[in-house]
Amino acid sequence: MTEYERSRTMPAQPEHVFDQAANVSRLDTWMPEDLHVHAEDPPAVTVHEDHTDEDTPALLRARPEQLRLEWGTREQGSYTGWLQVAGLGSGASEVTVHLSFIDDSHDPGRQTVDDALDTSLRRLEEQVRLRVENTAG
Repeated sequence: MTEYERSRTMPAQPEHVFDQAANVSRLDTWMPEDLHVHAEDPPAVTVHEDHTDEDTPALLRARPEQLRLEWGTREQGSYTGWLQVAGLGSGASEVTVHLSFIDDSHDPGRQTVDDALDTSLRRLEEQVRLRVENTAG
């Protein structure tokens, strides 16, 4: 099993950050650009990957009381992940994303995963900033 984790500080209350991250209809705004989540009968979702043109049955659970998202493949059990938002005080939050590849054959490699995590967290921060600026103005 291979695991990866990245964190990023964001300039918003943890509830605002979590609401943005957990909005299933807006996941495409911050997740890797080649992944698309289609809600079926929550927590069941399908993840479409542009690169392989494959659909994968998955689960996505939001735990608002914990400010946590959890996901993973449904049938293969080859991949899981979570996103956790924590308040830092002064209106800032820290978002941590953790990925576990149980089946190493599904692991695209450290550089690819690190780049995807960094890009996703940056895109989530941009979405959070837009939301906070629109709410304030």
